[in-house]
Amino acid sequence: MTVEAVEDGALIQDGETRVALFAESDHQGGVIVRLHLDLDLYVEEDSLPDILMGMNLMNQGLDYGALNLDPVEPDEPDEDAPLTFAVLGRSVLWLPDLGVAELDRLREHLRRFEAEVTESVERTLHGSRGMSA
Repeated sequence: MTVEAVEDGALIQDGETRVALFAESDHQGGVIVRLHLDLDLYVEEDSLPDILMGMNLMNQGLDYGALNLDPVEPDEPDEDAPLTFAVLGRSVLWLPDLGVAELDRLREHLRRFEAEVTESVERTLHGSRGMSA
């Protein structure tokens, strides 16, 4: 894996997959790790009812993360342009410490999260009843 520092986290790349990882200390001890997987999928606000229903169904089958929508800030604001949302995979993991066993658990969670979200999205988009966005 290739790790690159970004603003307040790290960008982890394994092959074609890039996952943003953000860590912060937990007030009760340990570390909270947040994972964000950009899927390069975008939807406009007029498609939201169908997309939200589809994402809800897809999220029911995910064990290591969930799909979320994030509003995309346009480069040049246009009041008439519809809002656009990016589809992201997100996951959170609490680690009691940063020992070898916990870092191995993080690595496995990261691998499963990426595989599960990617497989779910690809299956939906390329299935016989693919999601239209």
